[in-house]
Amino acid sequence: MKILIVYYSTFGNTYKMAQLIADGVKEAGGEPIIRRCPELIPENIIESRPDMKAGAEMQKDVPLVTLEDFKQADGYAFGTPTRFGNVSAQLKNVIDQLGPLWIQRVFEGKPAGVFVSTGTLHGGQETTILTFMTVLLHLGCIIVGVPYSVSDLYLTKGGGSPYGPGHIAEAENKREIDQNEANICKAFGRRLTEIAKRLKST
Repeated sequence: MKILIVYYSTFGNTYKMAQLIADGVKEAGGEPIIRRCPELIPENIIESRPDMKAGAEMQKDVPLVTLEDFKQADGYAFGTPTRFGNVSAQLKNVIDQLGPLWIQRVFEGKPAGVFVSTGTLHGGQETTILTFMTVLLHLGCIIVGVPYSVSDLYLTKGGGSPYGPGHIAEAENKREIDQNEANICKAFGRRLTEIAKRLKST
């Protein structure tokens, strides 16, 4: 059972979330496929920013996502930092290239969900996930969130909601993922995998 985890991450926070979701996929007996979106920020800007440069270095060995990755997957987790309450341009750029697969109905009947990171508590986590759900509906996916049987939703002082995992990185993007946020990420990975198994067996 292959779960494609496709994400964009400027400073590495969303990438770390992707790794935790992959752990959850493995715990449920699935095979996580982690892929990143192509960068759109000019290289000279990244080189001039030590924090961006460190983020790029952290992810340098993660392959770029391809259309074939989407075709081979049984479920999807899309990750993005928020951009003014919406998806990043890098992930949107990938989405805008999915037309040929949409025509082939590649996504129909497969589970999918969204995970996000923000700099602040009310930085658009829920709006970003909710607006991205329209994309998933157009593709024909079955939307997966995080139910309240995951007790960390009651405890989190950081990110995470029924709509999907979240992380608050704070203003300088240096806050590490806390235990509640990590547990929600893993639970999301397990749930995606378990639902993908059920759907594929019907």
